[in-house]
Amino acid sequence: MWLRGFSSSVLIKEKKKWDALVIGAGHNGLIAATYLARGGLTVAVLERRHVIGGAAVTEEIIPGFKFSRCSYLHSLLRPSIVRELELAKHGLKLLKPMCTSFTPCLDGRYLLLWPNDDLNYLEISKFSKRDADAYPRYESQLHKFCKFMDFLLESHTPETLHGDSYLVDWLRDKLHKSVFWTRCLQHALSLGQKDMVDFMDLLLSPTSKVLNMWFESDVVKATLAADAIIGTMASIHTPGSGYVLLHHVMGETDGERNIWSHVEGGMGSVSLAISKAAKEAGVHIITNAEVSKLMIEDSGIVNGVLLTGGEQFCSSIILSNATPYKTFMELVPQNFLPDDFVRAIKNSDYSSGTTKINVAVDKLPQFKSCRLSYPEVGPQHTATIRIGSESMEEIGSACQDAWNGLPSRRPVMEMTIPSSLDKTLSPPGKHVVSLFTQYTPYKPSDGSWEDPVYRESYAQRCFNLIDEYAPGFSSSVIGYDMLTPPDLEREFGLTGGNIFHGAMGLDSLFLMRPIKGWSDHRTPIRGLYMCGSGSHPGGGVMGAPGRNAAHVVLQDLKKHSR
Repeated sequence: MWLRGFSSSVLIKEKKKWDALVIGAGHNGLIAATYLARGGLTVAVLERRHVIGGAAVTEEIIPGFKFSRCSYLHSLLRPSIVRELELAKHGLKLLKPMCTSFTPCLDGRYLLLWPNDDLNYLEISKFSKRDADAYPRYESQLHKFCKFMDFLLESHTPETLHGDSYLVDWLRDKLHKSVFWTRCLQHALSLGQKDMVDFMDLLLSPTSKVLNMWFESDVVKATLAADAIIGTMASIHTPGSGYVLLHHVMGETDGERNIWSHVEGGMGSVSLAISKAAKEAGVHIITNAEVSKLMIEDSGIVNGVLLTGGEQFCSSIILSNATPYKTFMELVPQNFLPDDFVRAIKNSDYSSGTTKINVAVDKLPQFKSCRLSYPEVGPQHTATIRIGSESMEEIGSACQDAWNGLPSRRPVMEMTIPSSLDKTLSPPGKHVVSLFTQYTPYKPSDGSWEDPVYRESYAQRCFNLIDEYAPGFSSSVIGYDMLTPPDLEREFGLTGGNIFHGAMGLDSLFLMRPIKGWSDHRTPIRGLYMCGSGSHPGGGVMGAPGRNAAHVVLQDLKKHSR
């Protein structure tokens, strides 16, 4: 297990007053704590579990096999954070795949996408010459839009000031808004009207419409569409799903866009590197420290937290890396919150169609449609492998099953084999396989995730589907760890099992994340801030919510010290 040594009963017994407390040692919480400590604050991070990292965690569930239990690839983590926290110095090592995407087909064909334009042209031409010509233009347009998104991701939202403000604060706020909208307009003008209209079309349209306008081959469209449904209960035909398509291509590795890398040691190594930067800055990280509620004065100002064991930690600044629902419905006493705020938090969309299955296998899967001349590990094994994504109809049907209350009959799966590049994860000759599967309702109508037989039947359904593409996969399974939406909620605190701390629809982004009127990390409780994926700019192992929240806290402290 990772980082047991962070637990410290001495710190708890001291009941020390801290300048700031962070609830949850997920990547955003650790990042926020690091920036606060670098700003001169004494900071403690309180983690409910025995291990840090939140959803970016590595755990040895089956002896000898180390799983990235939730998040499984690196790309979205902001380059500014990697640079500023010197994460490479602290041990972060990225392993680039030989190929970016692999879609095997039951008719014997396959689509293998590379980080190379010429090879991609040859691959896509197998399905459509027209699509091969269009693909570079499609990628170029998305990358152009990503430059606009980079600005939004690292900007504080121009939120309305709350409560009474001094004239100097009001003027400063007006200046901030003017600067933001001026820069926003500059980015829009640099795109030009045509590209700006195309950008809005992408944001508002269903994924199916966007891809139908660009491509004709179903395999090409389905391969690209799979990015737009990750972690959602949305269909590719849902208006606004095009944004998630963009969200998943705006990451990068070493400056290369849309390269999703494995991390040596699993995703827990990302959290470990951040924790080392945090410790270097003076942050105290305490595991096995579950917060039961926030302590709030009658005046509505936060003054600490109470742990489940009865211990108290005092601070006038608290950052919550928990979901908005967990924070405001379970940790904050309801009488301190406005009624409309509570209603908005309650009615936010936390639905999830995700079940993550981590599998230990005794041999590398061999795909019958793709037998390249490599001794063992081929480029297809290092790529993101699309199972059940041969057609748009297939993806749409999988979603419709879940909307009808049933786990997908033929699940859509994103399969990765991190041990194809990282030999530290499994014994020699054996491998770790990650299956990110959709769609699985939180409460299926034909059974219960609490029923071991029902759980096993879904896992076997996924394995049997893989058998159709890679015969013998089921028989290679040594054991597996399965996390359904209720498991993700119970074990990792993800409300509804939603990996983004809340849906990433257009009605839940930017000035409306987590809810309208409270997008700037501040909350109705003075001194309480949100720093997790449920706040702007959203989910994924991005780190921007944590970094942005810390900057807001430091700005507020600077303002109040005058």
